Amino acid sequence: MISLLAPIFQGEWAAYGETLACSPHPPADAVRVADLIADAALLAGLLRQHARHLRAHGTDLRPVASAWSLHYLNALLPPVAAAASLLQHGFPMAPARVWLTFAEGAVPQCFHITDEGQPRHGASTAERYAALLQEHLAPLFLQLTRLTRIAPKILWGNAARYLEPVLEQGLAASGQAPSVAQDLDHLLHQPHWGRDDNPMFTPPRRAVRLEAGVPASIPLHRQCCLYYLLPEEGYCAACPLAPEFRKTRA
Repeated sequence: MISLLAPIFQGEWAAYGETLACSPHPPADAVRVADLIADAALLAGLLRQHARHLRAHGTDLRPVASAWSLHYLNALLPPVAAAASLLQHGFPMAPARVWLTFAEGAVPQCFHITDEGQPRHGASTAERYAALLQEHLAPLFLQLTRLTRIAPKILWGNAARYLEPVLEQGLAASGQAPSVAQDLDHLLHQPHWGRDDNPMFTPPRRAVRLEAGVPASIPLHRQCCLYYLLPEEGYCAACPLAPEFRKTRA
């Protein structure tokens, strides 16, 4: 784990900090993210590997792309967002400066950088997150959309799904630090970023379920991740498309 992250990712949280590594040279089998974005055949090959891993044999690669992106975001966002919001530090996230290694089935496992970036004290939320969101995720999501026709809102919803708990945990761990609260509000609760729409913003979704005869309000995911389209899978417990929630969403 990068030493800068060690005070944040301790105990049961350590695994979330170990998905970002720094050394002068990336592993020999690592793929540079810039190449992943630029080479459609390379990314398509990884998606086909992941489809076989998921036993998805049809022609619809949208749920495969979504599932692959969830692994990607789960590895990338916790260490990068924790550093950006809790430590006010910017790791180098431009695609040309990040490499990725994979587990079996082309599952994204660990990101590799060759330097630790620099402190970003005093920078705005937009400035601290620009490389991650605009330079890294936006073009990757665009390429995934081109290859599989997955809706961009699903990919950005997946990003929000992992970014929100990181920031909420950071808010609690920092004693409700105003800077972390500002990041959470800007990134997930504001519909617009200046003149542009915020791709991660969706009005909160909730449903009502009877528990022991008492109505209970249940938070739902911003977007369905299409997991139910994978073989032998179904709707998750917070899916906004689950049949039991479709008539009760708020």
